[in-house]
Amino acid sequence: MTDKTPVSPSKMKRFRDLLTSPGLSFLMEAHNGMSALIVEDAGFEGIWASGLSISTALGVRDRNEASWTQVLEVLEFMSDVTSIPILLDGDTGYGDFNNFRRLVRKLCQRSIAAVCIEDKIFPKTNSFLDGDQTLANIDEFAGKIKAGKDSQTDPDFSIVARLEALIAGRGMDEALRRAEAYHAAGADAVLIHSRKSGAEEILHFAKEWANRCPVVIVPTMYYRTPTDRYREAGISTVIWANHNLRASLSAMREVSLKIRREESLVGIEDHVANLSDVFDLTGNSELAEAEKRYLPDTRRRIGAVVLAASRGSQLADLTVDRPKCMLDVRGEPILRRLVRSLRGSGVDDVTVVCGYRHEAMTLPDVRKVVNDAYASTGELVSLSRAADRLVGECVVSYGDILFRDHVLDLLLNTKGDVVLVCDAAKQGPALKPNADLVRCASPCTADHLVHDQPVELERIGGGLTQDEAHGEWVGLVRLSARGSELVRAELAAMKEAGEMDHATMPDLLSRLLARGVRPQVVYIIGLWLDVNDVFGLARARNFL
Repeated sequence: MTDKTPVSPSKMKRFRDLLTSPGLSFLMEAHNGMSALIVEDAGFEGIWASGLSISTALGVRDRNEASWTQVLEVLEFMSDVTSIPILLDGDTGYGDFNNFRRLVRKLCQRSIAAVCIEDKIFPKTNSFLDGDQTLANIDEFAGKIKAGKDSQTDPDFSIVARLEALIAGRGMDEALRRAEAYHAAGADAVLIHSRKSGAEEILHFAKEWANRCPVVIVPTMYYRTPTDRYREAGISTVIWANHNLRASLSAMREVSLKIRREESLVGIEDHVANLSDVFDLTGNSELAEAEKRYLPDTRRRIGAVVLAASRGSQLADLTVDRPKCMLDVRGEPILRRLVRSLRGSGVDDVTVVCGYRHEAMTLPDVRKVVNDAYASTGELVSLSRAADRLVGECVVSYGDILFRDHVLDLLLNTKGDVVLVCDAAKQGPALKPNADLVRCASPCTADHLVHDQPVELERIGGGLTQDEAHGEWVGLVRLSARGSELVRAELAAMKEAGEMDHATMPDLLSRLLARGVRPQVVYIIGLWLDVNDVFGLARARNFL
């Protein structure tokens, strides 16, 4: 029987289609595997593997100080982790025609879709620097293009000829003359380069060239020109050439200086990516699935029940068509970020108790339980709907909270049948009046924070005044296997006594205290937030 499964186009074919499509295409700069993953995740159709950015990331100058084999090693990582085509900034081709044809064969072996070479002499000088911008001999460069085309092992591999005539001050006629020669030699597209602050000469070239082959541009210097001007001019492709590198330089410098100055992470932890984002980006979930297939199952099994039934009425029109746990925070629902944090810490079986607009909760690989009586009942009714999931070690979490990853790690690594995370950042009158207040065996001290030292819970919730409180429960609790049994038994007792309908999680914890259970509390200072109103939503967007 013939296999009818369609074969997806190669990266080379997809790039060629981008070049020749009637619409305007965009390539975003990347310089290593991580930035390539980010570019693909952002939705770009292709990647510009910038010579400047790769060189800088390696700590050398953009003057062919990194060898082409070192660049090739970086490209291999970029190609392996992405599915979109890559156009390599190949400088001058790393030598003569012989070096270039060897490069082309190696690029094809690694599924690099295309290479761009510039008509200057080796070693190249960056086009935006003062220095030798001498152009290569036109016939020699055309021969280099022919050698590359003769050496490609995929018919859709593309060579883009980069024209430096305007950079070198040789004028428009020279740029057009060279473009014609390179096109005749087999170039699949031409890249016209300029360092002027306006796009006039670029648009003039496009008009004179009249799309004899696709035109690629790099508007690094003339960035103020509206993008629609390029569409009107029939430009094929725009390259955003070095902005991920420049953004990373700014961010790393700022973070390094701040940590060096303050000798602490407290001031920056809320302003950098979560470790769960790093693990998600690099595909740790795929590795976890592979481990299930190929390794004996000796993992610690942790489940979670997330209570997310409420609408969030204080959020008004924002929750007309969705519960507050599905509100967008920087491109993702709150609940998706919470579930990712749970899974990033080893919690592999997540149950979400929904209620209001439960059909809007559409996260994959999450077990959904519905509390139809969400409007007239409290949190414990929602928890009781998932009582059968309270088996073995389990985390119970509110569905409208965000926290730093190490908060969950701290919770999971603290011994005890019932363990709570409490925020000691504010005490006494500074606490919110409606917070889930806690009093412990002792207030938070440096020892508790530095050594992750837990304390026993003495009281929580009802009747506790702000002056008596040592902090606020953040909405996270871990149960051991025995703790899960205790909670299930207490839920059953409350249901039988008719005391469940309007009871809260603090009520449940208070009942456990009354039965002699001694929950452990781990203190944190900040590092979390809840979303109860528009102010909380705004804080969440700044938190990430």
